[in-house]
Amino acid sequence: MSTVPSVSPVPLAELRFMGQGLHRPECVLCGRDGTLYVSDWRGGITVIAPNGGQRSILARENPHRVQPNGIALDRDGSFLLANLGESGGVWRLGRDGSLEPFCLEVRGEPLPPCNFVLVDPDGAVWITVSTRRRPRALGYRSDVADGFIVRVDGAGPRIVADRLGYANECQLDSSRRWLYVNETFARRLSRFPVEDDGRLGKRETVATFGSGTYPDGLAFDAEGGIWVTGIVSNRVIRVAADGEQSIILEDVDPVKLEEVEAAFRAGRLGRPHLDQSLGSRLHNISSLAFGGHDLRTAHLGCLLDERIATFRTPIAGRPLPHWDWT
Repeated sequence: MSTVPSVSPVPLAELRFMGQGLHRPECVLCGRDGTLYVSDWRGGITVIAPNGGQRSILARENPHRVQPNGIALDRDGSFLLANLGESGGVWRLGRDGSLEPFCLEVRGEPLPPCNFVLVDPDGAVWITVSTRRRPRALGYRSDVADGFIVRVDGAGPRIVADRLGYANECQLDSSRRWLYVNETFARRLSRFPVEDDGRLGKRETVATFGSGTYPDGLAFDAEGGIWVTGIVSNRVIRVAADGEQSIILEDVDPVKLEEVEAAFRAGRLGRPHLDQSLGSRLHNISSLAFGGHDLRTAHLGCLLDERIATFRTPIAGRPLPHWDWT
């Protein structure tokens, strides 16, 4: 029987940084060889080599102004981009800069701006849409639940979960029988049983979060724990298999955070609250990816920095499917 190591809070002084001049690096993917793939708001991907070298793969032509939020690496080496721009949908970016639509509608309706995209080991693709409201800031409320999840497989695209409180990053557990998703402004981590035909069953609450925590990204570790990143407060929280929560990292001005909380409670939360940095070293972290040769280096995507923050962890992360494709 394995013993889970204790995870102590990480001092901000222990943070290290990778990359430079990145453009809204919200999502990070780690390859087995140490390469990082980072979303680039200009319309593509920035690749950071193990030696620190950088290059960009940007769409040669981008008339729809695709702005990647979540990204996924497919088996053929291409990337899927969840387009948070107004044209919405999910697009495929080739290594040569070619850009083509992957999924732009479901049930005959255009897909709104999309938050996240995941390719599972069987080749199915999962897409989250945070809100149907436009502008999206109208969905930054606890009483709005119009986010949904789309699955794309051999049967085509279909909505498999609806009425979510701002659906954000999603991940399958190691059994592939449960899909987990963060509902940012409902302040909870939820999960759904995955049926044999790909449909999702009834939602279950895994964890709820209190003042100052707006869950965005999530990643599983090798012990079944879930690492949740929170925007605004720059928090990383580990939710253990038994539900116990531990704050691993936090970087926030408490006075400014209370101003954001007051706006949220009053239903006035908007882009200006999310587009300001409340941390001293972290600037609105949004996602976490385990990497390094031992999967013990956490990489933090973010909304407002030009670099990727990293720190070492005592527990290895669980590799995502693309770990074996890179």
